[in-house]
Amino acid sequence: MLNKNKLLYGLIFIPIAFLAWYLVSYQTNKPSRYLAYFGPKHSNKINDSSYHTIPYFEFTNQFNEKVNSNTIKNKIYIAEFFFTTCKSICPKMNSNLKKVYKTYKNNINFLILSHTVYPEIDSVNALLDYSNQYGVTDKKWLFLTGQKKDLYYLARKGYLLNNETGNADENDFIHTQNIALIDNERHIRGFYDATDSLEIMRLIQEINLLQLEYDYKK
Repeated sequence: MLNKNKLLYGLIFIPIAFLAWYLVSYQTNKPSRYLAYFGPKHSNKINDSSYHTIPYFEFTNQFNEKVNSNTIKNKIYIAEFFFTTCKSICPKMNSNLKKVYKTYKNNINFLILSHTVYPEIDSVNALLDYSNQYGVTDKKWLFLTGQKKDLYYLARKGYLLNNETGNADENDFIHTQNIALIDNERHIRGFYDATDSLEIMRLIQEINLLQLEYDYKK
């Protein structure tokens, strides 16, 4: 009789305990808040709209390798625009981004993409030398060059980091301290001033929230 009671106790109590543990754990891992989506919604038909998505791109990184939209598939990443000979905001921006790089260096689902706005001088070799200055030895932080018109189109129409009009000619120039946080579905989830250390702290916090959001949905 005692053994039967123990068996009955186990059959009832263990599933209940497991369910309680699961519910507590599930709620504990739930993000404290969800990040907003930025950019205009696109609609193809009535009552069918989707969030702004980063368009397809293809550039070349500091290792002379092609980087395109497939590279960032299912990854959270940061988009920045800079140039290697900048003496004003870019050194501060990339010093701050180095902190982010070191924080997520071992995260296989995270990248930083730094696009030059001065491809006339920022060759592959120039980008490699520049990346070495920031201690980048892997492919977690990619410095990109390509056609100026493609880089500028992406900055303005893709990442929404510059609202000026321009045609990417010799008189057109983009210079911004703002960076964008992109989720693993190519949606913009945040904008930050990369020269501000407090903004970088906010960025790191929101990268963690975004990661929790995806973990919670699994």
